[in-house]
Amino acid sequence: MIAAFRIPGAGRLKQAETTRFSFDGQSYAGVEGDTLASALLANGVHLVGRSFKYHRPRGFLSAGAEEPNALVEIKRDAARKTPNVRATVQELYDGLTAQSQNRWPSLSFDVSAVGDIASPLLSAGFYYKTFMWPKAAWKNLYEPKIRAAAGLGVAPDQPDPDHYSARFTHCDVLVLGGGAAGIAAALAAAETGVRVILADEQADFGGSLRFESGAKVEGQDGFAWAQTAIVKLKAMDNVRVLSRTTAFGYYAQNFVGLVERVSDHLQNPGRDLPRERLWQVRARRVVLATGAIERHMVFADNDRPGIMLASAARTYLNHFGVAVGRNVGVYTANDSAYAAAIDLKKAGVGVAAIVDLRDNPTGLVIDEARALGIEVNFGRAVIRAGGKLRVSSMTVQPKNGGGERTIPVDAILMSAGWTPSVHLFSQSRGKVAFNDETKRFVPGAYAQDCVSVGACNGTDGLSATIDEAYAAGAKAAKDVGANTARGNKPKVDASESWSRGMLGAAPGAGSDTTVKAFVDFQNDVTAKDIRQAVHEGMRSIEHVKRFTTNGMATDQGKTSNMHGLAIAAETLGRPIPQVGLTTFRAPYTPVTFGSIVGHARGPLFDPTRKTAIHPWAERQGAVFEDVGQWKRAWYFPKAGEDMHAAVDRECVTVRKTAGLFDASTLGKIEVAGPDAAKFMELLYTNPWEKLEPGRCRYGIMLREDGFIYDDGVVGRLAPDRFHVTTTTGGAPRVMNHMEDYLQTEFPHLNVWLTSITEQWAVIAVQGPKSREIIAPLVEGIDMSDEALPHMSVREGKICGVPTRLFRMSFTGERGFEVNVPADYGQAVWEALWAEGQKHGACAYGTEAMHVLRAEKGYIIVGQDTDGTVTPNDAGLDWAVGKKKTDFVGIRGIARPDLVANGRKQLVGLKTKDPKVVLEEGAQIVGDPKQAIPMTMIGHITSSYWSENCGRSIALALVAGGRDRMGETLYVPMPNATIEVEVTGMVFFDEKGERLNG
Repeated sequence: MIAAFRIPGAGRLKQAETTRFSFDGQSYAGVEGDTLASALLANGVHLVGRSFKYHRPRGFLSAGAEEPNALVEIKRDAARKTPNVRATVQELYDGLTAQSQNRWPSLSFDVSAVGDIASPLLSAGFYYKTFMWPKAAWKNLYEPKIRAAAGLGVAPDQPDPDHYSARFTHCDVLVLGGGAAGIAAALAAAETGVRVILADEQADFGGSLRFESGAKVEGQDGFAWAQTAIVKLKAMDNVRVLSRTTAFGYYAQNFVGLVERVSDHLQNPGRDLPRERLWQVRARRVVLATGAIERHMVFADNDRPGIMLASAARTYLNHFGVAVGRNVGVYTANDSAYAAAIDLKKAGVGVAAIVDLRDNPTGLVIDEARALGIEVNFGRAVIRAGGKLRVSSMTVQPKNGGGERTIPVDAILMSAGWTPSVHLFSQSRGKVAFNDETKRFVPGAYAQDCVSVGACNGTDGLSATIDEAYAAGAKAAKDVGANTARGNKPKVDASESWSRGMLGAAPGAGSDTTVKAFVDFQNDVTAKDIRQAVHEGMRSIEHVKRFTTNGMATDQGKTSNMHGLAIAAETLGRPIPQVGLTTFRAPYTPVTFGSIVGHARGPLFDPTRKTAIHPWAERQGAVFEDVGQWKRAWYFPKAGEDMHAAVDRECVTVRKTAGLFDASTLGKIEVAGPDAAKFMELLYTNPWEKLEPGRCRYGIMLREDGFIYDDGVVGRLAPDRFHVTTTTGGAPRVMNHMEDYLQTEFPHLNVWLTSITEQWAVIAVQGPKSREIIAPLVEGIDMSDEALPHMSVREGKICGVPTRLFRMSFTGERGFEVNVPADYGQAVWEALWAEGQKHGACAYGTEAMHVLRAEKGYIIVGQDTDGTVTPNDAGLDWAVGKKKTDFVGIRGIARPDLVANGRKQLVGLKTKDPKVVLEEGAQIVGDPKQAIPMTMIGHITSSYWSENCGRSIALALVAGGRDRMGETLYVPMPNATIEVEVTGMVFFDEKGERLNG
């Protein structure tokens, strides 16, 4: 069965099989190779959506990725529902189910269309001026209603059952865009033998050759030549050709993100196929061949279904074999629309009239249109379109005023000219330049190793485009070391030529206050909205954009930006370049969350890291907690114990005999090189030059602003080598911090940094019996207090494997940290555990570790600090070298506000009722009877029950804390106000006598 508007013999889908699909519950027939848009048009369906704000009827504007109106929901099953799919891009498959959006109860009768009547109340920026009163209505009325009305489609409510893949790849030359320019550049580069990737967002390569009927290359129809060239490229081993692949982001150092639609066009995708594939490409050279986008004409009611871009109508006719109407009108300021009228006329479609805003244009296409009997009207404007659910007429008037004439039509094709697609170039941080002669922005200064060719570079004509692109492809290959291209440049036998068009509102845009002449279709932005923004004080185009939302929809202003800019410039009375150009941000077109996330969801949402000792802890029944990406043993319950009982037992056992703790997750960085000590002097507050090999020191790292960034114990293994430990969560950022300063601030230093976190398993053995547990297993290290004092490090062997043995403690007890290669971590742990059992030792987890360190007043960066704590605030002034003249943060800590009186300082707290455990994060006040809102003078950073102390203990940041010793403060809680006494931070063994057993 042939659809009503499919023209026999037209297009390239003549031998295609019939497919069935549905739209809003109505069944239709299409053919293989159709898009949803072309199939609906073939069946005479133009009404496909409702606009965002006014809920006006909307039809197809384009035939490609720039489509702002035809956004639909595609549904495969209850879990596979995708909203906001562009019908112009969605390929048809048998059984496809589509549904319109943003309407109720139906597309043809939408209750919310009352917003069109109320449009005077919904002008640009209305949301900045309304919903102010009454204040209480915002939470209970305005916000819920606004949120319910926001958006176009409905987000899926079930987990996505599809899977997505990702690939990283490198190439010599990456060509983005598969039109004539992209194909020519890829051929030139590929023929030299370099690695080439050619990507295009369409299913078929060819770009504008899909609709250009007058193009001939190498003796073939332009589109046929493109297919022949693609076959040739696919046959080359050094070329990867990616169709249905959109370049959505251009990032630093020629890194480009691509999304390939792998199975959205298939009726029954195999389970082994991903839905989409994310390509992350690093290219030595990038060729941008992204083409140009046709602009619409801005006139009254230019959004009626059936009004579309002239190039879209040509695409539907010449590629899909579909007529967009039976009696078509044309409104243009550009020659390309004449070609659409000519093609339609030759296909048997009636062309009511061509309305040309220009006064006396000349050219072959104009002569041909007249020769075909098409009425041509120069110097005239379409001042409004008739109809509601479908355009029914266009009203024409001389552009300088005069009598009106209404012409019946069922479609209007429009063209105001072409805008170079500079989105990716702009994302690359290149600077665009305004060509005053052609009135368009084109690539100017380049920031990366890329080049723009063809229409996106402002190059007109097929012959000039192929010449430029072929030369650029050959040069890109040569720049990466290839020889001269061995092939021949494609020869253009015939081509089409278009004039430049116009920018801004046409005479049909009407007055400032009444006419709806749409600039941005998706966000319902009109010419009068742009003018209103200027009248209300907006001068920068970025401010105009945000006030009106022009260019902020999912199409990112591909058809609207230049018109909005021109209208603003005209209203301001300034040249366009002075008003500026909005920023183009990634993604170029919407990208699914699935393609970005890939496999990183559910259990794979974040990498799970486990230490070498993890299997042993699992067998012992440990309960684990997530610390960053690590799984850490939280506590080791025995039969009948809850968490509190287990932690109490572990804490008492460590102080009574000994405990073993898996500390492998601590960050570890090796700093090596002749200037290692100088580097450490600059990165840490402490002095390091005089630290002897074999000794350790607690180090503090600051940011430039003087606040604590990280801390840890550092051991000097040799004059040119340090073993640096960091917090578990801070390891990656500390490594990055060090590398950043080494490469940018201290590149003169001869230093190498190596992350060794996963290379060493770390077993902390803490407690009075710790030496007796370790000593029988150690070889080549004197374990006496004289030979191995506190804060020392030695290299030797334990259980026959290499070890870096640290004498250090995070419990205040005699302690050791045994570093062994991770492969031997579990074996050494089990040997130490066997020795520990002889002395009554236990395994303890992170909760006991926290309690033990808090009993001694040892801080944890990120818990007892919050990014605004200095060494002085934390009571760590002793760790800042007084004679040092430079280190990162040295000027920061001297700022007046960081040394002022009254700053929050870390102190200890004891509750008046020793059985009450404070809640971490709770606020502290000086007077519990003061009026609300109370003045908060601090907060609890750490709080625990200490079985060793027989009471609760806490650390807190309190304003002027060290001057409040012995003072009573208050912690207001929902059910009671808790009295606390300010104390020192050490709650157990204040003299530190237990460090030596």
